[in-house]
Parts: sequence; C-alpha cells; structure tokens
Amino acid sequence: MVRTLQWRRTRGTLLLVLAVAAAYYATGRLGLMRQVVVGGAVVTPLWPPTGIALAALLRFGARIWPGLALGTYLAIEQLAAFRASDLGIVAGNVLAPLCALLLLRVAGFRPELDRLRDGVALVFLGGLLPMLISATAGTWTLVLTGNLPAGNFWPTWSAWWAGDTMGVWLVAPLLLALHWAPLPRDPLRVAEAAALTAATAAATVAATHSGLSLLFLVFPLLIWAAVRFQLAGAAPCALLISVLAIWAATDHAGPFAGRSLLETMVNLQALNGAAALTGLLLAALVAEQNNVRQKIEEACEELAEVVAQLSPSRGDGGPPGRP
Repeated sequence: MVRTLQWRRTRGTLLLVLAVAAAYYATGRLGLMRQVVVGGAVVTPLWPPTGIALAALLRFGARIWPGLALGTYLAIEQLAAFRASDLGIVAGNVLAPLCALLLLRVAGFRPELDRLRDGVALVFLGGLLPMLISATAGTWTLVLTGNLPAGNFWPTWSAWWAGDTMGVWLVAPLLLALHWAPLPRDPLRVAEAAALTAATAAATVAATHSGLSLLFLVFPLLIWAAVRFQLAGAAPCALLISVLAIWAATDHAGPFAGRSLLETMVNLQALNGAAALTGLLLAALVAEQNNVRQKIEEACEELAEVVAQLSPSRGDGGPPGRP
C-alpha cells in the first residue's frame, strides 16, 4: 500500500515535470518567433517561460524544478547544439524562479493577487530582483565561452533581464488569474469582456502602426479592464498589448520605424513595463478595496443581527409602567 502511494506520487511529480518542460519549451519557441540580436546574442523582448516557471512553482512547489532545466535545455537546442558550457544558462534559468519563489514566500505573497502588497511583491521580488540571476548567468556564460564580446556585455545583459522580467510581469499574472480569479458568467459581463478585448486589440494595432505617438491610447482600456474585471481582465489585456507591440516593433512599424535597435527596445520595454504595472497594480488595488468593502458589509450585517436580537420586541407593549 505504501509503495503504491509512493509510486503514484512519483508518477504524478514526473508528469508535472514533463508538462512544465513542454510548456516552457512551447512558450520559448513562441518567444523566439520575435527574437532580436543584441550585441551578437539572440534575446527576446518578452520571454514567456519565466512566467510559466514562476506560476508553476507557486502552484506546485519547488519539486517541479527539473522541468525548468529540461525546458531550458530544449529551448537552447532550438537555437544551436547544446554544449556543456550552456549549463550556466540552464542553472541561471532554474535558480532565478526558485529565488523568486523563496522571496515571495518570505514576503507572505498570496497568488490570488487580491492585495496591493501582493502586486508590488510580484513586481520586485518575483521579477526585477531574481531575474538578475538569469540575465547575469546567461550573459557571462556567453562571454566566457567566446560567443559574446566582452564589450557587448551590458547591452545583452539589460535586454536579457528586461525580457525575463517582462515574462514574469505579463505571463505569470495571466496564469494565476486563470486559476484564482473568477471569470464572468453573466451574459452582459461576458459581452463587456468581449468588447473590451476587441477594443484593446484595435487600439493597440492602431497605436503601434501609426506614425503618430499614440501608444498612450492603450492605458484607458487597461484601467477599464482592471476596474471592471480586476486581474482576470487586466492580465490578458496587458499581455495582448505587449504581444501586438512586440510584433510592430520587430517589424519596425509605426512609432518604431526609422529608429535604432536601442531606441526601439527602450520604447518597447517602456510600453510593456508601463502596461504590465498599470494592469497588475491597479487590479490588485481594486480587488483589495472590494475585499475591504465586503468585509465591512459583512460586519455591518452581523452587527445588525446582534442589535436585533438584543432589542426588545415591539409586541411587548413597551416597558413596564407605560400605558
């Protein structure tokens, strides 16, 4: 009986590891579809596997880390033949999300993202700080193996760090929303969600293919999504905006036309970061305020019940001595 339970647990963990590796590899291939070469190294403006990795660790725990290593190996094989020196990149891509998991647990992070402090923790402890590990390990590996000139370290490192961070900011909230956030069921709410998605796509395409500086048009839609649907609306809208913006930037369309690679990457990542932070933090703030209001309403209802139980019945005819 004990051996059977152990085998089931082992089999379940193995299946989770393989599923995470497959998701890591598949999203990595999607990210590489819009790759850019910075300083002689291939990087992506958005690396979705970091969001997959962190969301999987938050959901299933550190036991699925071999899936991250396997997925990184497969992603490297997609670019070139894997060599022993590439183990530095694998180590960085595994240690970064594991460090993020540890920092978030210490901070008391809740994956529901229904508090502002959870949104801030995901931004800094889940994205900005731990992704320094993967960017540093990966870039130094390329330098030490002679695949990247030392003079190109900082441009490559900054692009690597930004891409990994955007993966956490844009993909992890969407996956957490799919598991924790309630999806709209009312027909009117579903219609509103569909209209919001269509409007976001249309506004982003228009802004990223116009010669005018109209990228700010996407932010009212992000505010609409966060206020009305919280994380379930803000996360997919932010990711949609980012994907369409990356597509336009790599095609040198609209406001990205005629600009250098550095200018394009700065403008693109500024838009992606602003969209991710606006949607994530505003959604967390609105969810927190809704929770506070709900608790106040519940407390008022409980107080009203207590008062009703303690007050004398109106059918008593009033206090003694009254006619």
